[in-house]
Amino acid sequence: MTSLNSTINLDAKKFFRWWMRELEFLIPDKITHLVYETKGFIIVRPEGNQLALSYVLNGRDTFHAQKPAEVEAEDSEVASEQEAEPQPIQNPNATLRPWLYGKYPNRIEPLGVIERNATGVAQFKAMLAKDERLAKATLIVRLTKEDAIQKELSLPAAVKDNITQVVAYELDRYTPFKEDQVYFAVKMLEGENEPGQLRVMLIMTLRENFDVLLEDIKAMGMSPLFFDFDATPNNLDHRYDDYNLLPERLRNKASNTPRLVYSGLSLTIFLLLAAVLALPPWFESGTVNLLQNKIDAIEKDAKGVKAMQLEIDGIIAETRLLIAEKKTAPAVIEMLNKLSTIMKDDTWLGYAQYSDGHLQIQGESPAASALIGVLEESDIFANARFVSPVTQDTISHQERFQITVDVTPPDGSAKTPSTPDSTAVDSTGTDENGASQ
Repeated sequence: MTSLNSTINLDAKKFFRWWMRELEFLIPDKITHLVYETKGFIIVRPEGNQLALSYVLNGRDTFHAQKPAEVEAEDSEVASEQEAEPQPIQNPNATLRPWLYGKYPNRIEPLGVIERNATGVAQFKAMLAKDERLAKATLIVRLTKEDAIQKELSLPAAVKDNITQVVAYELDRYTPFKEDQVYFAVKMLEGENEPGQLRVMLIMTLRENFDVLLEDIKAMGMSPLFFDFDATPNNLDHRYDDYNLLPERLRNKASNTPRLVYSGLSLTIFLLLAAVLALPPWFESGTVNLLQNKIDAIEKDAKGVKAMQLEIDGIIAETRLLIAEKKTAPAVIEMLNKLSTIMKDDTWLGYAQYSDGHLQIQGESPAASALIGVLEESDIFANARFVSPVTQDTISHQERFQITVDVTPPDGSAKTPSTPDSTAVDSTGTDENGASQ
């Protein structure tokens, strides 16, 4: 039963590694081979004075390993025992010797056994020269139970960050060995832990035997990536939780040049991608700003033109009003000429004033009432009427009159000017502007 008090450790790096690993199957093999160069592993196992070599290739690649004769015999025996109740085998190499193939689902090919002497050196060089894939493969050394041991430990979770130092300090309590007698490594174990506890695997090998093996390995020109134990092998497909029995001081110093090159290329790709995403909007923004500046300048000119147009329209409207005013009002000279034509010689005008479409005249006539009919018959005068009573002049014995008459244009329409104008003619025969009658 699962304990509710157990501590839940969320490892973000492990999660993303698992997530990327699960998505790898979506990438076609052809593309994967173009991007990543497939490299296998040469597994070196010490067996007394000999070294057993095998080749491991990634599980994606189609490679059919050929088992040794003794392994074939053992597999035949296992198959005959399970013939009555056959079971599906997911991994074709699952029934092979665990000391040779470990616990991996990878394709494995036995390469042979070489001596740990000069003859073995020649044999190993011949292998590399004969098979190009071996020259590119990564070499690892896998110790057997004759060379290493392991023990599962339960430690407080608080020592997780310094677990190697804690184990080294209390090594003689967990094992019969002291720190200067063995090389060891600690591997975190997955699965449920007790609350506040960590499950780890302690792997150890005697320094004396290990140093001799390391000298023989180096004498053959081998440069192993790591040393592990076949009972707890490292995962060759996803090596993010590897352990290494080889001490840090004895390891080959890896060159940082490839890492720097890959980091530089990754940074360059990121910058190029950022430039691809950022430059088009930036250029468009500059273009928009340039167009906006041009639009602002044109808009300013357009406002000036519009103001000028409004001013011109106002002047045109005033001019049309003046022209209409002039067309609707007859000329004063025309009115005076008309009056001179229709008035008889015995009628005299002493005063004439034109204002707002009305003409007012004053004068003397033998028969003032007859003037109303005369004016009504004119084509430019209408609605003639007396504005004051007619009187008799005692000296001239003429009738003095004051008549107002509406002035109409020749077409007969009434005048409705917006601004009145006034022109008066006195008895001297001149109007107010000095024009002569």
